[in-house]
Amino acid sequence: MDAEGATRYPEAESFWHVSQKSGDLDHRARDGESWRMVPVLLSGGAPWGFTLRGGLEHREPLLITKVEEGSKAAAVGLQVGDELININEIPLSGYRQEAICLVKGSHKTLSLVVKR
Repeated sequence: MDAEGATRYPEAESFWHVSQKSGDLDHRARDGESWRMVPVLLSGGAPWGFTLRGGLEHREPLLITKVEEGSKAAAVGLQVGDELININEIPLSGYRQEAICLVKGSHKTLSLVVKR
């Protein structure tokens, strides 16, 4: 726990940082590439048409590794390489099992925020 009594998880430290530039937030990865948060709303129920890989248990970010052609995920522009940040307005801790449970618990709509 830290000084405020919150539990810290060093393995959950972000692979990314945010820097301030000209008054605007400039989102940049450690290698200098920029990124942005993208909201995605899928509707109509499962199957959603994407595959997820990674998670803190593997010391990797939660990444979309496949988007099936003609799927609901493809129709709304989900892309291979997108990092899952939020599912149904719930910020993710980074564990794959948590993300899978939230996706499977979505019946008619699935709201995602991805880092691209």
